[in-house]
Amino acid sequence: MARLVKFEVFGQEFPLYTDAPEDEVREILDLVKTQFEEYEQSSSVGVLPANKVAVLSSLNLAGKYVKLRKDFEAYKKSLDELLDRVDHKIDSTL
Repeated sequence: MARLVKFEVFGQEFPLYTDAPEDEVREILDLVKTQFEEYEQSSSVGVLPANKVAVLSSLNLAGKYVKLRKDFEAYKKSLDELLDRVDHKIDSTL
């Protein structure tokens, strides 16, 4: 069942309905806040409006996600190849 979660970024409160577990929501919100804080601490933030910081943060997080997904796919492929070699080795030994 979806519940309302409110979080604050740049002094603005945002409502979010989610059915994700509480620990997952907390981890997501912490990641977003950390990303925003990184931009806030950079020297260029003073000239960027909050909505542009939000877009840049979203793009940065999306880039990290895509890289992680590709790394995971490569890991799965190498693991499948290793399992195939082990399976072949076992078959040839028997």
